Amino acid sequence: MRFHLFELQFLFRITNVSRKPTPRTGFVHKHHLYSFSTILSKPHQNLEKGERTSKSLVYFNTQITKHGRNGNIREAESVFRRMPCRNIISWTAMLTAYAQNGDIVKAQELFDKMLERNIASYNAMITAYVRNCMVKEAFELFSRVPERNAVSYAGMITGFVRAGMLDKAEKLYFETPVELRDPACSNTLINGYLKMGRLDNAFSVFDGMLDRDVVSWSSMVDGYCKFGRIADAKHLFDKMPNRNFVSWTSMIDGFMKSGNFEEGFELFLEMRREGTVEVNPVTLTVMFEGCGSFARFREGIQMHGLVLRMGMNFEVFLGNSIIIMYARFGCIDAAAKMFHNMSRRDVVSWNSLIEGYVRSSAIEDAFKVFEIMPGKDVISWTTIISGFFNKGLTEKAIELFKLIPRKDSVSWTALISGFVNNEEYEEAFRWFTKMLRKAFRLNPLTLSSMLSASAGLANINQGLQVHALAIKMDMEFDLSIQNGLVSMYSKCGNVHDACKIFVSIDSPNTVSFNSMITGFAQNGLGKEALDLFSKMQNERCEVNEITFLGVLSACVHVGLVEEGWKYFNMMKSVYHLVAEPNHYACMVDLLGRAGLVDEAMELISLMPFEPNAGVWGALLSAGRTHLRFDLAHLAAQRLIELEPDNATPYVVLSSLYSISGKSKDGDQVRMTKKLKGIKKSPGCSWIVVKDKVHLFLAGDQSHMDIEEIKVVLRMIVMEIRRLHCHR
Repeated sequence: MRFHLFELQFLFRITNVSRKPTPRTGFVHKHHLYSFSTILSKPHQNLEKGERTSKSLVYFNTQITKHGRNGNIREAESVFRRMPCRNIISWTAMLTAYAQNGDIVKAQELFDKMLERNIASYNAMITAYVRNCMVKEAFELFSRVPERNAVSYAGMITGFVRAGMLDKAEKLYFETPVELRDPACSNTLINGYLKMGRLDNAFSVFDGMLDRDVVSWSSMVDGYCKFGRIADAKHLFDKMPNRNFVSWTSMIDGFMKSGNFEEGFELFLEMRREGTVEVNPVTLTVMFEGCGSFARFREGIQMHGLVLRMGMNFEVFLGNSIIIMYARFGCIDAAAKMFHNMSRRDVVSWNSLIEGYVRSSAIEDAFKVFEIMPGKDVISWTTIISGFFNKGLTEKAIELFKLIPRKDSVSWTALISGFVNNEEYEEAFRWFTKMLRKAFRLNPLTLSSMLSASAGLANINQGLQVHALAIKMDMEFDLSIQNGLVSMYSKCGNVHDACKIFVSIDSPNTVSFNSMITGFAQNGLGKEALDLFSKMQNERCEVNEITFLGVLSACVHVGLVEEGWKYFNMMKSVYHLVAEPNHYACMVDLLGRAGLVDEAMELISLMPFEPNAGVWGALLSAGRTHLRFDLAHLAAQRLIELEPDNATPYVVLSSLYSISGKSKDGDQVRMTKKLKGIKKSPGCSWIVVKDKVHLFLAGDQSHMDIEEIKVVLRMIVMEIRRLHCHR
C-alpha cells in the first residue's frame, strides 16, 4: 500500500519543474526525464506512451512488493530484471523485498548501486539493518540521511529498542522533532518501556502524545493487563475512540489471566454485539484457554459451536487451543477427535494430545501417539517421561530418557523432578550428580527440585550444598528457588534461616507465604503462622486451599479450637474455596485433641464426601487418647476397609482392649493381624556419609557393611560399660 503512495509522490515530483534536483538525492531518473515541450509536440502519441509506461511501472512495482512479502524473492528478482525501465520506487521495492527476507548482503549491494535515493530508500535500508540486528550500521546510515521523516526516526528507535539500548532510544526520541514523534516514534518507545517493565515511563509518553492511534491505546491496555493492573487497563479501554481486535483481545486476556472469567466472557459477548471487530482466531484462542483454565465446560462447548457455525478454518494454533481445552476438561476423546479432524498439525498439536492423555492417566495411549509422532522435540520427550513417572514406571522413564537423541537441561530436570515427585530422593541426587558431571547448565527448576529432595530427606547438609550452588550460579534471588529454600530449611527444622530467606524476598507470592506458614506450623510456631496469614490477607496476596491447610495445622499445634472453626468457615464464606478431605482431617484432629470427640464425629457425618484415611486416622487417635472405645472401634473398622494392609488400627485396638482389661479381645485382634500377614512398618533412621545415605531399619541385617557395624557397636557398648563401672 505504501508503494502506491510513493508512486504518486514520484509522479508529482517529475511534473514539478520548479524544483531543482540534487546530484545525489535528486528525484528524477535519467530514463524518465520528460519536458513539457516534448510532450506537447506529440500530444496523443506521447500521452498514450507515458500513460502506458506509468501503468506498467505501477504493475511491475506492485508485483515486486507482492513477491517480497510472500517470501518469493527469486520471483521478485525476476520481475525486477525483466523491467524495461525502472524508477526509484522499483529499486526501493526490490530493496525492501531483500530486507523482508533477511538477505542483507543483496540489500546492501542494491542500495550501493542506486543512482538516486529518496527518503524511502534510506528508510528501507535502515529497516534491513535493524531486522538483521546491525544497529551500528543502521545508525551510521541514519546519521547520513539528508532529510529524515517520522519513518526514519521510528525505524532507528525500533533498532535501539530491539537491541536493548533503551537509553539510546530515549535520547533519540527526545531529539526527534515534536511534529514527527506521534504516533510512530512514541508507540515504539512505549513498547520499549513495556518490554523492560517500565510501565510508568510508558504511560508518561502515552499521556504526553498529541496524536494517538489505536496502536498507542492498545499497547497501553496490553501493558496494564500484563502487569496485573486490570482496573487501569479497563479505564483506558473504555476511553478508546476506536478499538481493533488487539485491544479487545488484550483486555479479554487480561480479565482471564487475573482470574475474572465472567468479566472476560462478558467482554467477548460485548465485542460480538458491537460488531465493529470480527471474531478472529487469536481472540478465540484466548477464550478457549480461559474456558480450559477455569474448567468452564458449558462455555467451552458454546465457543466450539460458534467456530463451527461461523465456518471458520481451523488454523493450527486455534485447533491446538481446542485440544488443550478438552484435555483440561478431561474429555480426552473430544481432544483426540479434534486432533484427527485437523488438516494440518504442528509439533504443538502432537504434544497437546500427548499431554492430554498423560493428564488423563492414559499413559498407554499417550505412548502410542508419541511413537508415531514425527519430529519429536524436548517437550514431547519430557511429557511422556513425566507420564511414566506419574504411573510409578520409573524404569520405563529412565529407559526413555536414555533414548533422547539430544539431552539438555530441560530433559535432565524432567527426570530429576520425576524422582522427587515419586519421593525417590536418593535417586534424584544420584542423577543430579551425573548431570553436574556432564556439565549441563542448571536452571532454577533443577535446583528447586533438589531443594525438595533435601527437604524430603530432612538432610540439611545436602540442602546447604544446593543453596551454595544457587549462590554460585547467581540464582539465589530467583523466586522459585527462594520458595524452595524456605520450605527446605523449615522441613529440616531450621525455621530461623527459613524466616531470613522469606524476609529477603522482594515480592513474595502465594507459594512464598504458604511455605512459611506451613514451616511455622510444622515447627510448632502456631502464633507466628497465624500472624503471617494476617499479613498475607492485608497484602491482598491470593489465598488458596494450601494456605488454609497450613493455617488449620497451626491451630492444631497450638490448640486454638475457636480460631480453627473461624478459619475453616472462612474458606467458603470469604474466599469461596471448597474444603477438601485434608482440611476436614485437620479439624477432626483439632477437635479430638481438645476432647471434643462428639463434635469431631458430628463434623465427619456432615462431610459432603466419603471420609478418607486421614480423617478416620485422626478420629482413631482421638478415641485412643480419650478412651472412647466406641469411636476408636468405628474409626479402626473404616481404616481397615480403606487400607487393609495398614497395621495401625490393629495395634491401637489391641492396646485399647488391653487397657480396658479385655485381654481376650486384644489377643483376637493380634491374631487377626498375624493371620492376615500384616506387619507394622519398622522404625528407621539414616545417616549421610560421604554424600551417601545409609538407611537402618529395626531388625534389618541387609546393610553391606553389617559385620563391621556390629564390631563397632560392640566396642561402643563395651566402652560404655567400662566407663559406667568406673563411676
